[in-house]
Amino acid sequence: MKIKTGDNIRIIAGKDKGKQGKIIQVFPKLERVVVEGMNLMTKHLRKQQNRPGQKIQFPAPLHYSNVQIISAKSGKIGRVGYKFIEKEGKKTKIRVIHSKGQSEDIE
Repeated sequence: MKIKTGDNIRIIAGKDKGKQGKIIQVFPKLERVVVEGMNLMTKHLRKQQNRPGQKIQFPAPLHYSNVQIISAKSGKIGRVGYKFIEKEGKKTKIRVIHSKGQSEDIE
């Protein structure tokens, strides 16, 4: 999965389309991400002996295809890819944003 925890993203589909947020959790096997304050769901908790009933709001996971990453440097939005560079004889893999024929390093 090319999107990581802590990335800034924009939602491109669903009820929160166009909103921006930060990823707080990633589920690679399910291909889902949780975005801070987006896709809020309400859960009703039944009253117990020692506490009253209540409603809790929590951010539900989104499919990762419904989000696009935002560059921290320039604010561009695009698809994420990888690029291999060689530093001191070692190959390292870095993430790259591809947008309108241009590419920009993320890390």
